[in-house]
Amino acid sequence: MKKSFTIIELLIVIALIAILVGLTLPRFRGMVEEGNIAKAKGELRTLQIAVESYYIHNNNTYPATLASLTSATPNIIGSTLPNDPFNGTSNYGAATDGASPVKYYVIYSVGPGGNGSATVSTAGVVTETNGASCIY
Repeated sequence: MKKSFTIIELLIVIALIAILVGLTLPRFRGMVEEGNIAKAKGELRTLQIAVESYYIHNNNTYPATLASLTSATPNIIGSTLPNDPFNGTSNYGAATDGASPVKYYVIYSVGPGGNGSATVSTAGVVTETNGASCIY
């Protein structure tokens, strides 16, 4: 007589595998989000250094846009801006206080929700909306 698995035993194994996948999938998603946050922080720090360098080397003026950093001297970030990991098709956001000359400059990521933004007042108060994160 051959020994083989019954249909009940196979269903139990499939159910156990499904339960294990159900338990591990949310943890994996959390790890991906943590990775994106770490990536955004690193890239925003590099952009912060590039903006500070631009400010020093351009008569204490901030760049009109982040895209201005790609042709700045010295060139810290290369020829293309990094994409925000929470919105892979666009670059990080930037906002100024609107004063002339600009006194405050903010760089931000749209955050895990993908639609965050930030503003800065003429007093230097930063306001974030819709879950913007990693503001510099």
